Amino acid sequence: MSVKHALGRGLEFGRTVFRLGILKPAGRVTAKFRDERLRFCPQARSAQPAPVQPLLPVRYRYLRVSLRGLAARLQADGFRRLAGGGSPRTRAVFLAFGAGLGLIEQQLEEDRSTAATCREIQALFQKKKFQSPLKAFSSGYKLEDYVIGKQIGKGCNAAVYEAAAPFAPFRDDSKCSLVELNPNGEKTEAPESLRIPSTRSRYPLAVKMMWNIGAGSSSEAILNSMSQELVPAVPQALKKENGEIVLSGNFGSVPKRATAHPNVIRVYRAFTAEVPLLPGAEEEYPAALPLRLNPAGMGNNRTLFLVMKNYPCTLRQYLQVCVPDHRQGSMMLLQLLEGVDHLCRQSIAHRDLKSDNVLLEFDSVGCPRLVITDFGCCLSEEDLKLSFSSRWVNRGGNACLMAPEVATAVPGPGVQIDYSKADAWAVGTIAYEIFGQPNPFYSPAALESRSYQERDLPRLPSGSPEQVRLVVRLLLRRNPNKRLSSRVAANVLHLSLWGRKTLSRLDPAGTGRLADWLLCRSAVLLLQGWGRSCVEAELQRGFLSNLDLEELRTAAGYLISSREPGPSVSV
Repeated sequence: MSVKHALGRGLEFGRTVFRLGILKPAGRVTAKFRDERLRFCPQARSAQPAPVQPLLPVRYRYLRVSLRGLAARLQADGFRRLAGGGSPRTRAVFLAFGAGLGLIEQQLEEDRSTAATCREIQALFQKKKFQSPLKAFSSGYKLEDYVIGKQIGKGCNAAVYEAAAPFAPFRDDSKCSLVELNPNGEKTEAPESLRIPSTRSRYPLAVKMMWNIGAGSSSEAILNSMSQELVPAVPQALKKENGEIVLSGNFGSVPKRATAHPNVIRVYRAFTAEVPLLPGAEEEYPAALPLRLNPAGMGNNRTLFLVMKNYPCTLRQYLQVCVPDHRQGSMMLLQLLEGVDHLCRQSIAHRDLKSDNVLLEFDSVGCPRLVITDFGCCLSEEDLKLSFSSRWVNRGGNACLMAPEVATAVPGPGVQIDYSKADAWAVGTIAYEIFGQPNPFYSPAALESRSYQERDLPRLPSGSPEQVRLVVRLLLRRNPNKRLSSRVAANVLHLSLWGRKTLSRLDPAGTGRLADWLLCRSAVLLLQGWGRSCVEAELQRGFLSNLDLEELRTAAGYLISSREPGPSVSV
């Protein structure tokens, strides 16, 4: 509750008391009570209050008392003025101000209790770390350790192949068939072109071969040039030979390592090796091959290989044939926000978020699980700010989905680009694709991030959840200072998905009901057990492990204000 709101309530209480004419009788009752006390308790006449020994100067002592004590003193002053015949306005002001401060103290006490509850819940759920679907293995630092299958993906700087290894047993609790949810909820087989091949069970790994053009052929030069690809790598990904591997990275510092998260890819092995002639190489990427494999090739003899889990498809491929229902769409958007928030908390900005760079699989109940991948353009700086001194500085990957503050930046001395909310803006654009519409920054009549106006954004489908439309509208604000952070946006969706009844009874200033709801959600998850690996349980565990009272109350405030009469949401 804000001070202004509390004082307003107190003043309103004082005005009501004054208008009802209660103050005059109260003055007489107070005076009568004082006279009766003095008559029947003679010792009260001689009793003098004990002198207070001030520890602070007089001008500070009055302000350093607690709000509860200050409220009581102000109310007592008000009653003394009642008995002493002070003006009605003075009496009302003292009573109202005291009542207002009392309300503030009550609210602060409730906030302290709720904040303590949040910390306890957060500590409990942070103890359980996310378990990788791949069991730990100790070998696999050479290309010869893997059986390479067919090509399953290709980007602008790498090709991806399915792979298998006898030392890498795979724990898979997901479904291996791409399905489409019809409006009536029935599941049907996807088209043959996007049906998940049965070989995935035989090739549980994916090997990503980077194209090395201009990075040199030494392992140190390759690792330094492509060090951003190692941001999602596990600590055992690199084999340390001949001492420590020293990486300087693209930005002159050792890149950070992102910790495990269900919505962020994990790189299990990273090593350099000679470029082989893999299936489809001569047809798909002949220019990236070295001279020994293609006389017209421009690639170097050695390059970087990354070993990851093999996922069925990308988000873009899935959305080409499937339209998720509204609840699944909300959870898919929420997963992207959770992944981006996890990276932001570790000072990592992806800078190339798009549906092609999001992998997808299905959990044990058929819900899509999204995983952010391809960190080649990421920024891993402590404050997520990049010095933009010239146009030669790389601002990120996909220019179409570049946040306005990045796209409009003008290079110069001392100029810095803040990426703290750039990925959240990109997630807002991907929301259109999730809910069955073309991305407004990709379509033939595409908007430009550097010049669009918020009123130009197309509407989401009329049947999409109101809370999703609210989140997308706030994520796509041009001004990053007015844009939602990924954490607050995720909290809005969490509350709308699992706290709808609580929100309907929630006081905009109160937090007690929020604490009760958090305790209930924690109890439900604990009773279900830690072993559940479905998307819904993962999302709720992640939410409870990142609890922050102020961020949660901010999200609740947005939802409550959206329920009040006012301008309609245009997105």
